[in-house]
Formats: sequence, structure tokens, C-alpha cells
Amino acid sequence: MSQQLLFAFIVFAIVMFFTPGPNNVMLLASGLNFGFRRTLPHVFGVTVGFAFMVAVTGLGLGAVFTSYPVLHTILKYAGAAYLVYLAFAIGMSGPPNPGDAERRRPMTFFGAALFQWVNVKGWVMVIGTITAYAAIANYPWNILLQVTLSLLLGFVSCVTWVLCGTSLQSLVKSPGAVRAFNIVMGLLLLASLYPVLVEL
Repeated sequence: MSQQLLFAFIVFAIVMFFTPGPNNVMLLASGLNFGFRRTLPHVFGVTVGFAFMVAVTGLGLGAVFTSYPVLHTILKYAGAAYLVYLAFAIGMSGPPNPGDAERRRPMTFFGAALFQWVNVKGWVMVIGTITAYAAIANYPWNILLQVTLSLLLGFVSCVTWVLCGTSLQSLVKSPGAVRAFNIVMGLLLLASLYPVLVEL
């Protein structure tokens, strides 16, 4: 990968990782509702799950979607439906209380990793990463470089959004404020679907 292409990819990745999307909205909400430590499995699930998706797609799954575009369409519909469900679940959740500590849990590592496969913004990132920035020269080392950068930038982005959520804990203390925050997060999650719904 040339220096120019590498720089362009890093800019693309920073913009995509740090701008609001389903992962970041859920991490922000989890940081507020569960705290930093309890959200760490969610952070690692998003980071590893997305990087794994880049690797698998870059090494051959993209060809499957090219041959069978209906599979990509099915994933888009499934992802959109699941995001609507998550938006509703986040928006309807109230503030955590000690009695609910065992019943209400943040997303697990495997749940967050599997979510990447139905995360529409994630697919936009992966397809952009592979098609626009994975030069044929030095393949598959360029894919390895993209996976490594995705791990690093993805982790920093996830931690940043969780810390933003935990920093709000001292500001959002009343149950009404937490419920309002969760409703706003649910609506933002729905809003992140707009570009996808336009294409469906």
C-alpha cells in the first residue's frame, strides 16, 4: 500500500470510527448505564468483531457477495430490523438500580462481535475499506495492515465513546434524566438507519 493510499485510508477510518453510528451510540449508552469496566467486553467485542469482518471480507467473502448480491440485501434487512429492536430496547430502558444489577447486563463480547455482521454502518465501512483502499499490490499484506489499523483505531474510538458515557454519570443523576438520555440514544440509533433505508 502506497503512503498516499495509507494516509487516505487512515483518514477514512478515523471519520468512520469516530462519527456517531450504531456501535458508538450503544457504547455511549452502556458507559452511562453500566460504567466503564462493565462495558469493556462490549468494547473488545466491537473492536475484534469488526477487524475480523475486515479480514474475512478482504480474503474472500466479498467475492461471495458479488456473486450472490441477494445475501447482502438479506443482511441489510436483518441488520435494519435488529437496529430498530435495539433502538426500542435502549429507548425504553430506565436507570439501572441495585436490584436489577444481575438481571440487566451490558452487551457481551460475543454479542457485540456478532452484531458487527448485521451492523449496516459496519458493512459500509468494510466494503469501503476493501474496495477503495485495499490495493492489489502486496495483497494480502495490505489486508493485514488494514486489520491492524482497524483494531487500533476501533479500540480508541470505542473507549472514547464509553468514556463520554461514563463522564455523563455525574451529570445525569435523576431517573428522569437517565430515561430521557436513553430515549435520545434510541432515536439517534434509529436516525443512523436513514442512509440505509434510503437504499433499501
